[in-house]
Amino acid sequence: MAESKDGGLVFKPMDQFLVKPLFGDGPVGMLTITNVTLWMFLTVVVVVLLLVVGARGRNLVPTRMQSVAELLYGFVYKMVEDVAGKDGVKYFPYIMTLFIFILVANFLGLLPKFGPLPSAFTVTSHIAVTAVMAMMVFLGVTILGFVKHGAGFLSLFWISSAPLAIRPILAVIEVISYFVRPVSHSIRLAGNMMAGHAVIKVFAAFAAVYWIAPLSIAAITAVYALEVLVSFIQAYVFAILTCVYLKDALHPHH
Repeated sequence: MAESKDGGLVFKPMDQFLVKPLFGDGPVGMLTITNVTLWMFLTVVVVVLLLVVGARGRNLVPTRMQSVAELLYGFVYKMVEDVAGKDGVKYFPYIMTLFIFILVANFLGLLPKFGPLPSAFTVTSHIAVTAVMAMMVFLGVTILGFVKHGAGFLSLFWISSAPLAIRPILAVIEVISYFVRPVSHSIRLAGNMMAGHAVIKVFAAFAAVYWIAPLSIAAITAVYALEVLVSFIQAYVFAILTCVYLKDALHPHH
């Protein structure tokens, strides 16, 4: 929130998504270290601490970190096995990496600001980040499909169970929907994360108005709790859609 020239208060809820240099105020270039760079690095650090350091001991009576790591491992493994089948289990490490990275990045973006420390930044609210992950999934499963089945992978677009007269029309629809996958895959995650944080920022701005501050704080608390749930759900949705696409690459026949 800032004060306008006429003395009123203005707030810009979308400013929290601006990419800024971490050092100085110059322009952002390809090699500039930004707030996005910092929070992506912190995400990787937390993932390593949780899954590598936390589960390193493999104690018979697990520690809290080991319990969390094992719970996440088992959850994602079961999801991959149920959706993509036994053949998809060999690709579990990649899907687990996507899931845990998105999950931790989402949660880190919910951290409140402490003193002089930089404000938390949700890297998954940027389409540039989610689009890269979505394109990696899209290209990966497409290449895998052609490697395993050759031209037979194209049977994914030919619905043999449909009447012959409408199969060409359905094939065109299937092709279009297939190439739209990375768009919907990336926008869904970025849009949900951006919308929730923007709503929290809007309610936080009204907290400065003393007569509605209690309502504003109650709304922030409710939306924040919802965002915690959404952070997990969006990581889950991204991972399970990856499993669905993987299943299509492994078993393209309708």
